Amino acid sequence: MNRLLPIALSASLALLAGCGGEEHRDLKQELAQLTKDFRGQVPPLPQVKPYEPVPYTSEGQVDPFRSERIEVAQGSRHSAGQSKLAEHEKRVKEPLEAFPLESIQMLGTISQEKETFALVKAGPNLYRVRKGNYMGQNFGVITGIDEAQIKLKELVQDGTGEWVERASALQLVEAPAK
Repeated sequence: MNRLLPIALSASLALLAGCGGEEHRDLKQELAQLTKDFRGQVPPLPQVKPYEPVPYTSEGQVDPFRSERIEVAQGSRHSAGQSKLAEHEKRVKEPLEAFPLESIQMLGTISQEKETFALVKAGPNLYRVRKGNYMGQNFGVITGIDEAQIKLKELVQDGTGEWVERASALQLVEAPAK
């Protein structure tokens, strides 16, 4: 048994030596060849310029950010939009103004006594609307109805906060084919 121990130990050492670096020698040589030009140098940091304070010399001039100046500049533009908004706030709201325009569906049209009505669905209910009725949450007034769509004029705020009119339409919902 004592004789087998040195033989087994030398055999295992020979196997470990065979698994050494011979197998990956070509890969190590290629890596050494590719990285021989790389140097571990960092360029020096740029010179920092000392801070020089600049005196503020505009205290005697008009402040362009003063709120009174901004309101005066915008006052003339907003007066027309504000008057349109005031008209809408005075009147009694119609039932379809509680729904966003995207949630209202046009299902069809009905003609009675030379007047065209549209049949729309909002929530679980059906409504009959005509030119001059209001619908949607953007003060949308119906300006025209035909077989394919309901044309509306809405009052919305643009990016500057100004109230502007925009045209929109509610298209007829096609029934799925059976």
